[in-house]
Amino acid sequence: MLPTLDEITDAATIIYRAMPPTPQYCWPLLCERLGAEVWVKHENHTPVGAFKLRGGLVYFADLARRTGLKGVVTATRGNHGQSVAMAAKRHGLSATVVVPHGNSLEKNAAMRALGAELVEYGNDFQASREQAARIAEEHSLHLVPAFHPSLLRGVATYSMELLQAVRDLDTVYVPIGLGSGICGLVAARNALGHRAEIVGVVSSQARAYAASFAAKAVVEAEVSTSLADGMACRTPVPEALEIIWRHVDRIVEVSDDEIAAAIRVLHECTHNCAEGAGAAGLAAAIKERRAVTGRKVAFVLSGGNIDRQTFAQVLCETSTA
Repeated sequence: MLPTLDEITDAATIIYRAMPPTPQYCWPLLCERLGAEVWVKHENHTPVGAFKLRGGLVYFADLARRTGLKGVVTATRGNHGQSVAMAAKRHGLSATVVVPHGNSLEKNAAMRALGAELVEYGNDFQASREQAARIAEEHSLHLVPAFHPSLLRGVATYSMELLQAVRDLDTVYVPIGLGSGICGLVAARNALGHRAEIVGVVSSQARAYAASFAAKAVVEAEVSTSLADGMACRTPVPEALEIIWRHVDRIVEVSDDEIAAAIRVLHECTHNCAEGAGAAGLAAAIKERRAVTGRKVAFVLSGGNIDRQTFAQVLCETSTA
């Protein structure tokens, strides 16, 4: 399932018609804070503020070869939905997006602004995903999955950019939602022949991938995180787990408090806005500060789509990082 370097490079040509490569910066204050050379891959700088757009652009380029499509439907907590909405609009397709009740108001607004019809259903992503499948069946719509080879090929491009720009990284920390980002990193690392270890990061209040990684079996886990909606996965994707089991070095769990502290550190040291999942990689690096001292590490700031009220609350709390 892992794409080759040629396939990732071809995906990049599709993506660069809609957006430029995102930067990776080594921020001096972060380096001082961790006692390491710290690189940040800024996927918060895409046109939808998150890495998911890359997968959507490639998926819809492939989908455009099909005829007779009435429209598409998908489920999301926000960033995947923005990706689908923007990519569908570029190809003249209608998009229905199912989100759980209580989803981010500002992510919902962004999806509507991109032309999506929003449907609120269920209390978590899994319930929304099941409803999206029912809508696809009832209305003859194409169901866009959250994990697919085309999506993986697209999101692998950000890792290709990072690893080509910074060639001797020791460790890369990457958040795990449903798995496309970390699997894309595996693909790019393997294709480029890099030696960097890959560390997955999950919320300690959404442990499905961590529990599954430890058990070497699919394990569902309840979700209680209020900050890391991009990692709020209850049911892992088996195809993603197979890749993670084979190629990922370890998984680190971080709490909402640790993520909040990392959001504050990112704002203080780089003046970038990070959503919960976007700050999770830094939270894990801070948690492993002794291990990363003197090393060359990177983390993926996977998205910056955090509601203003939540961001203000987090910034006003006292930092413990």
